Amino acid sequence: MKSSVETLEPTKVKLTVEVPFEEFKPAIDNAAKDIGKQVNIPGFRRGHIPARVIEARFGRGAIVEEALNGNLDGYYAQAVSANELHPMSRPAVEVTQVPAEKDDTSDLVFVVTVDVRPEIAIPDPSTISVTVDRFDVSDEDVDARLTALRERFGSLKEVERAAQDGDYATIDLTARIDGEEVDAVSGISYRIGSGTMLEGLDDALTGRKAGETVTFSTTLAGGDHAGEAADVTVTVGNVKESELPDADDDFAQLASEFDTVDELRADLRGQLAKDKASAQVYAARDLLLQELREAVDFPLPETAVEEEVARHLEQEGKEADDPHAAEAREETERLMRDQLLLDVLSERFNVNVEQNELFNFLVEQAKAYGMEPNQFIQAAAQANQFGAFAAELARGKALLSYLRLVETVDSDGNPVDVAEVIGKAPEGEAVPDFSAHADAGLELETSTWTSPVGGEAGPFDPASAKVDDVLAYVANVSEEEKARVIDAEKKGKNRKTLLEKLEG
Repeated sequence: MKSSVETLEPTKVKLTVEVPFEEFKPAIDNAAKDIGKQVNIPGFRRGHIPARVIEARFGRGAIVEEALNGNLDGYYAQAVSANELHPMSRPAVEVTQVPAEKDDTSDLVFVVTVDVRPEIAIPDPSTISVTVDRFDVSDEDVDARLTALRERFGSLKEVERAAQDGDYATIDLTARIDGEEVDAVSGISYRIGSGTMLEGLDDALTGRKAGETVTFSTTLAGGDHAGEAADVTVTVGNVKESELPDADDDFAQLASEFDTVDELRADLRGQLAKDKASAQVYAARDLLLQELREAVDFPLPETAVEEEVARHLEQEGKEADDPHAAEAREETERLMRDQLLLDVLSERFNVNVEQNELFNFLVEQAKAYGMEPNQFIQAAAQANQFGAFAAELARGKALLSYLRLVETVDSDGNPVDVAEVIGKAPEGEAVPDFSAHADAGLELETSTWTSPVGGEAGPFDPASAKVDDVLAYVANVSEEEKARVIDAEKKGKNRKTLLEKLEG
């Protein structure tokens, strides 16, 4: 099978595919057998009807049409892979030549027009510097962490005084809209100041004693009337304060593996330093993504954007001319731009997602959505979303891989050890040569490549060429040059299919 690519726009190509008759004939024969299994012809058993009889009864065209329906997608996928295209919209297919007539042995030829991912030139990370805020671990930070640990071992004691911040209150709640009761709960234990229930509840409870009732206006946060304004009446059942154990050596032995509270405080200080260092690195990651957004400019495939906006509006039950369409388009373009940029990074670094990594990622996503992990994973499997989640995980890993190569400093100019937080690059991860692409343009190349003459064009870079072009180049070079190309491929795109052919 042969294929060629013609660039129509930076984000659209015309892919011409030619399937020799010898390759297409088995599909025609199988199509005839499939038709024979579905029809009854007197004198023949179903499934054992000769192809010539099927052709005589239904015509060669019907058989070829069946062969096209069953194999066109596969031919298209092969051509896309061979030309290293990244389709981003539904393809428009036109069959321009087909052996539909009796005894016709001409090739199958079809043309596909499709939106594709544009060429995206990633800056050399050595040219990028990210500055994050410096951090310190203060005694106050350690005290707060120690207090939080003491609270886990505290006990509640009922008090007669008015409730104050940090106290626990047992409460009954009744919500009314226009005087009609819409929801009620009783016997709930709530920590005043936590802000985990209704807006205004903390203020309403502060200063109230057991047995007192107060009504306040708020917006309901859950239930059938979530988001609606309501009057909520709260009655205080009792008020309890938390009695914390003393921060002494006895507590250290109770709550940790340490013998003294000084040792415990030193360990808490170390934990805080790790937490703040981690927060610092992930802040650097977010800043780096913003830097890339501003530094890398490329066009988006318009058809792909329109399809995604239409899908988004349809899911929300909105028409195409809905005022929300402009907002949906802006969000779609932002997300698509980030995804394409990070997909290129993922490919350049040859990022792999292990099964256990995907499982842990799904568990974290389940927590974010407030769902039970098994339920979330089952839902993802039913919706065939594992691939999408794996791609999202790969994008995140790729950005961190890029961050390892970027200069990261704190606001005092001190270097930030990114690898200390996220670890060193995993085994098998490629180290791309970004300098070879620093000045890459946005226009797509055609499917052919002309080797440099006299060395004026610089050394051949396999990352800038398609598989067939690389093979064509190495066929006419010395063994030393071939070895250099193989090494460059391993450090760049690391395409397994190409390496097998080069080293075979």
